[in-house]
Amino acid sequence: MEKSKVYFTKEITPESVVKMYETLGIKLPGKVAVKLHSGEQGNQNYLRPEFVEKIVKHLNATVVECNTAYGGARNSTEKHKKLIEDHGWSKYFDVDLMDAEGPDMELKIPNGKVLKENFVGKNLKNYDSMLVLSHFKGHPMGGYGGALKQLSIGVASSEGKSWIHSAGKSKDQNKIWDDLPEQDKFLESMADAASSVVEYFKDRIAFINVMCNLSVDCDCCAVAEDPCMKDIGILASLDPIAIDQACIDLIYNSKDPGRDHFVERVERQHGVHTIEAAADLGFGTREYELINID
Repeated sequence: MEKSKVYFTKEITPESVVKMYETLGIKLPGKVAVKLHSGEQGNQNYLRPEFVEKIVKHLNATVVECNTAYGGARNSTEKHKKLIEDHGWSKYFDVDLMDAEGPDMELKIPNGKVLKENFVGKNLKNYDSMLVLSHFKGHPMGGYGGALKQLSIGVASSEGKSWIHSAGKSKDQNKIWDDLPEQDKFLESMADAASSVVEYFKDRIAFINVMCNLSVDCDCCAVAEDPCMKDIGILASLDPIAIDQACIDLIYNSKDPGRDHFVERVERQHGVHTIEAAADLGFGTREYELINID
């Protein structure tokens, strides 16, 4: 497999998000979904609606999200809609909670390492293409969160999130935390689920990772650590594996004093194994060419 192109800019502005999308040379067709993270109540690090407004409007897109599978302000449609309003999303956009009501949409994963099916919000069927707009950061369970996590846990319905976290044992969010699988099985389940969403959209999907507010904790944490590293930039690619690998490499090669703390979180949770498992599935490559955009 030839190297994938990953574009990089140090400039972190709403305008540069649009510029990075345009640099990809793709025109996402039809009805476009922008999958992003609405931010847990109390979290200080998530990307704000003002930051993504230009790209969403540039694409004439709909912001899409799904409910969570853990306690908090986003684990039911009623609470999540209120938080979306409180965080200012509905001031700027129509936000589609894709799993607001069932039944879920099932995506088959015939070559999955752990999972043979993935459960996503049924409203996914309403979209012709998707921009996966990820805030790259650490993560308490996954080690890091980027494009692959956004594709898997992010697009999964509440029950689908339970299915991934339990490595296909249960869709009941009340049971999954009692008997979590071996860590690598969870990471491989994320890779499986991510592959099914890429397969669903095929060449109608693009990825942007924003490397700012680099906390070791996810935007799903109500109480998250403050960022431990300085902002790095924005990356864009048509390959979700290459873009995550490039972000990881930028962290590892950084001379930032907070780099070791971030790397410890990634390594403690075997975070790079998600990238390894995804590459084994063949829906992208870890080999990339990093192209600087002024």
